[in-house]
Amino acid sequence: MRMIDQLRLVQWLSPAFPIGAFAYSHGLEVAIAAREVHDADYLQDWIFAVLSHGLGRTDAILLAHTRNGCDMTDYALAFAASAERVTEMMEQGRAFGMAIAAITGRGQPVLPYALAVGHATRSLNVETAEMLLHWSQGLSAQLVSVGMRFVPLGQTQGQTVLARLGPLITELASRYAVDPLSDVGTATFRADLAAMQHETLEVRIFRS
Repeated sequence: MRMIDQLRLVQWLSPAFPIGAFAYSHGLEVAIAAREVHDADYLQDWIFAVLSHGLGRTDAILLAHTRNGCDMTDYALAFAASAERVTEMMEQGRAFGMAIAAITGRGQPVLPYALAVGHATRSLNVETAEMLLHWSQGLSAQLVSVGMRFVPLGQTQGQTVLARLGPLITELASRYAVDPLSDVGTATFRADLAAMQHETLEVRIFRS
Protein backbone atom coordinates (compact mmCIF):
# COMPACT_ATOMS: atom_id res chain seq x y z
CA MET A 1 0.00 0.00 0.00
CA ARG A 2 2.84 2.38 0.80
CA MET A 3 4.32 1.87 -2.66
CA ILE A 4 0.96 2.67 -4.26
CA ASP A 5 0.74 5.84 -2.18
CA GLN A 6 4.25 6.81 -3.29
CA LEU A 7 3.19 6.39 -6.91
CA ARG A 8 0.11 8.53 -6.27
CA LEU A 9 2.29 11.24 -4.74
CA VAL A 10 4.65 11.26 -7.73
CA GLN A 11 1.65 11.44 -10.06
CA TRP A 12 -0.05 14.28 -8.17
CA LEU A 13 3.12 16.39 -8.00
CA SER A 14 4.26 15.64 -11.53
CA PRO A 15 4.73 18.62 -13.90
CA ALA A 16 2.20 16.85 -16.12
CA PHE A 17 -0.56 17.07 -13.50
CA PRO A 18 -3.23 19.47 -14.87
CA ILE A 19 -2.95 22.55 -12.65
CA GLY A 20 -1.58 24.97 -15.28
CA ALA A 21 1.76 25.46 -13.49
CA PHE A 22 3.52 26.14 -16.81
CA ALA A 23 1.66 29.46 -17.04
CA TYR A 24 3.21 30.98 -13.89
CA SER A 25 6.70 32.32 -13.17
CA HIS A 26 6.34 33.66 -9.57
CA GLY A 27 7.78 36.99 -10.82
CA LEU A 28 10.85 35.39 -12.39
CA GLU A 29 9.76 36.73 -15.78
CA VAL A 30 10.41 40.28 -14.48
CA ALA A 31 13.95 39.40 -13.39
CA ILE A 32 14.69 37.77 -16.74
CA ALA A 33 13.25 40.71 -18.69
CA ALA A 34 15.48 43.07 -16.67
CA ARG A 35 18.49 40.80 -17.39
CA GLU A 36 19.01 40.20 -13.68
CA VAL A 37 18.68 36.48 -14.39
CA HIS A 38 20.47 35.84 -17.67
CA ASP A 39 22.26 32.50 -17.37
CA ALA A 40 22.14 29.16 -15.57
CA ASP A 41 24.14 30.32 -12.55
CA TYR A 42 21.87 33.29 -11.88
CA LEU A 43 18.79 31.09 -12.32
CA GLN A 44 20.19 28.61 -9.81
CA ASP A 45 20.84 31.40 -7.31
CA TRP A 46 17.29 32.73 -7.76
CA ILE A 47 15.71 29.32 -7.14
CA PHE A 48 18.06 28.72 -4.20
CA ALA A 49 16.76 31.92 -2.59
CA VAL A 50 13.11 31.05 -3.30
CA LEU A 51 13.48 27.63 -1.69
CA SER A 52 15.56 28.80 1.28
CA HIS A 53 14.01 32.16 2.13
CA GLY A 54 10.99 32.81 -0.12
CA LEU A 55 7.66 31.38 -1.17
CA GLY A 56 9.15 27.90 -1.43
CA ARG A 57 9.91 27.97 2.28
CA THR A 58 6.57 29.45 3.32
CA ASP A 59 4.49 27.09 1.21
CA ALA A 60 6.42 24.03 2.35
CA ILE A 61 6.00 24.76 6.06
CA LEU A 62 2.30 25.60 5.67
CA LEU A 63 1.81 22.47 3.58
CA ALA A 64 3.34 20.36 6.33
CA HIS A 65 1.04 21.86 8.96
CA THR A 66 -1.98 21.39 6.69
CA ARG A 67 -1.13 17.68 6.55
CA ASN A 68 -1.36 17.69 10.33
CA GLY A 69 -4.94 18.93 10.20
CA CYS A 70 -4.43 22.68 10.63
CA ASP A 71 -6.28 25.34 8.60
CA MET A 72 -3.51 27.49 7.12
CA THR A 73 -5.50 29.47 4.54
CA ASP A 74 -5.25 32.84 6.30
CA TYR A 75 -1.51 32.36 6.76
CA ALA A 76 -1.00 31.49 3.11
CA LEU A 77 -2.94 34.49 1.82
CA ALA A 78 -1.25 36.85 4.29
CA PHE A 79 2.18 35.92 2.92
CA ALA A 80 1.19 36.40 -0.73
CA ALA A 81 3.35 39.19 -2.12
CA SER A 82 0.98 40.35 -4.86
CA ALA A 83 -2.52 40.05 -6.29
CA GLU A 84 -1.17 37.82 -9.05
CA ARG A 85 0.34 35.56 -6.44
CA VAL A 86 -3.07 35.13 -4.81
CA THR A 87 -4.59 34.30 -8.19
CA GLU A 88 -1.82 31.80 -8.86
CA MET A 89 -2.29 30.07 -5.50
CA MET A 90 -6.07 29.87 -5.75
CA GLU A 91 -6.33 28.91 -9.43
CA GLN A 92 -3.77 26.15 -9.13
CA GLY A 93 -5.36 24.97 -5.88
CA ARG A 94 -8.78 24.86 -7.51
CA ALA A 95 -7.45 22.92 -10.52
CA PHE A 96 -5.58 20.51 -8.27
CA GLY A 97 -8.65 19.87 -6.12
CA MET A 98 -10.84 19.24 -9.16
CA ALA A 99 -8.36 16.75 -10.58
CA ILE A 100 -7.99 14.92 -7.26
CA ALA A 101 -11.77 14.77 -6.85
CA ALA A 102 -12.15 13.30 -10.33
CA ILE A 103 -9.45 10.69 -9.67
CA THR A 104 -10.45 9.66 -6.15
CA GLY A 105 -14.18 10.34 -6.15
CA ARG A 106 -13.78 12.43 -2.99
CA GLY A 107 -14.72 16.11 -2.93
CA GLN A 108 -11.92 18.57 -2.19
CA PRO A 109 -12.16 22.05 -0.64
CA VAL A 110 -10.94 25.03 -2.66
CA LEU A 111 -7.64 25.96 -1.03
CA PRO A 112 -4.41 27.70 -2.04
CA TYR A 113 -2.34 25.20 -4.01
CA ALA A 114 0.17 24.21 -1.32
CA LEU A 115 -2.64 23.71 1.18
CA ALA A 116 -4.71 21.73 -1.33
CA VAL A 117 -1.75 19.37 -1.69
CA GLY A 118 -1.41 19.10 2.09
CA HIS A 119 -5.11 18.35 2.49
CA ALA A 120 -5.24 15.76 -0.30
CA THR A 121 -2.15 13.91 0.91
CA ARG A 122 -3.37 13.42 4.48
CA SER A 123 -4.66 10.00 3.47
CA LEU A 124 -1.40 8.88 1.84
CA ASN A 125 1.00 6.65 3.77
CA VAL A 126 3.96 8.88 2.91
CA GLU A 127 6.21 10.77 5.30
CA THR A 128 5.86 14.56 5.17
CA ALA A 129 9.58 14.97 4.48
CA GLU A 130 9.29 12.68 1.47
CA MET A 131 6.27 14.59 0.23
CA LEU A 132 8.10 17.92 0.60
CA LEU A 133 11.01 16.47 -1.34
CA HIS A 134 8.75 15.97 -4.34
CA TRP A 135 6.97 19.28 -3.73
CA SER A 136 10.21 21.30 -3.72
CA GLN A 137 11.54 19.40 -6.71
CA GLY A 138 8.36 20.25 -8.60
CA LEU A 139 8.59 23.95 -7.74
CA SER A 140 12.24 24.00 -8.78
CA ALA A 141 11.44 22.24 -12.04
CA GLN A 142 8.71 24.79 -12.74
CA LEU A 143 11.11 27.72 -12.30
CA VAL A 144 13.80 25.95 -14.32
CA SER A 145 11.23 25.54 -17.09
CA VAL A 146 10.60 29.30 -17.01
CA GLY A 147 14.34 29.91 -17.40
CA MET A 148 14.66 27.40 -20.22
CA ARG A 149 11.87 29.08 -22.19
CA PHE A 150 12.58 32.75 -21.51
CA VAL A 151 16.31 33.26 -20.75
CA PRO A 152 16.54 31.02 -22.83
CA LEU A 153 18.59 28.07 -21.60
CA GLY A 154 19.22 24.77 -23.30
CA GLN A 155 17.60 21.64 -21.90
CA THR A 156 20.92 20.31 -20.64
CA GLN A 157 21.64 23.58 -18.81
CA GLY A 158 18.20 23.49 -17.23
CA GLN A 159 18.59 19.91 -16.06
CA THR A 160 22.05 20.71 -14.69
CA VAL A 161 20.58 23.52 -12.56
CA LEU A 162 17.93 21.14 -11.24
CA ALA A 163 20.52 18.47 -10.42
CA ARG A 164 22.72 20.97 -8.55
CA LEU A 165 19.75 21.96 -6.39
CA GLY A 166 19.23 18.34 -5.30
CA PRO A 167 21.25 18.47 -2.04
CA LEU A 168 19.51 21.69 -0.98
CA ILE A 169 16.07 20.27 -1.75
CA THR A 170 16.84 17.16 0.29
CA GLU A 171 18.08 19.17 3.27
CA LEU A 172 15.18 21.62 3.26
CA ALA A 173 12.49 18.94 2.89
CA SER A 174 13.62 17.29 6.12
CA ARG A 175 13.80 20.63 7.92
CA TYR A 176 10.49 22.07 6.75
CA ALA A 177 8.64 18.88 7.69
CA VAL A 178 9.20 19.67 11.37
CA ASP A 179 9.59 23.47 11.45
CA PRO A 180 7.10 25.27 13.74
CA LEU A 181 4.71 27.90 12.43
CA SER A 182 6.83 30.55 14.13
CA ASP A 183 9.49 29.89 11.47
CA VAL A 184 7.19 30.94 8.63
CA GLY A 185 8.45 34.07 6.87
CA THR A 186 10.20 35.34 3.78
CA ALA A 187 13.23 37.52 3.08
CA THR A 188 13.38 37.48 -0.72
CA PHE A 189 12.67 41.14 -1.30
CA ARG A 190 13.70 41.18 -4.96
CA ALA A 191 11.54 38.19 -5.77
CA ASP A 192 8.57 39.76 -3.97
CA LEU A 193 9.08 43.06 -5.78
CA ALA A 194 9.34 41.21 -9.09
CA ALA A 195 6.02 39.52 -8.33
CA MET A 196 4.43 42.93 -7.68
CA GLN A 197 5.93 44.46 -10.82
CA HIS A 198 4.88 41.64 -13.11
CA GLU A 199 1.37 42.95 -13.74
CA THR A 200 2.81 46.15 -15.28
CA LEU A 201 5.04 44.41 -17.85
CA GLU A 202 4.08 45.55 -21.33
CA VAL A 203 4.64 42.10 -22.80
CA ARG A 204 4.02 39.06 -20.62
CA ILE A 205 4.39 35.38 -21.40
CA PHE A 206 3.39 34.18 -17.93
CA ARG A 207 0.45 34.97 -15.67
CA SER A 208 2.60 35.84 -12.66
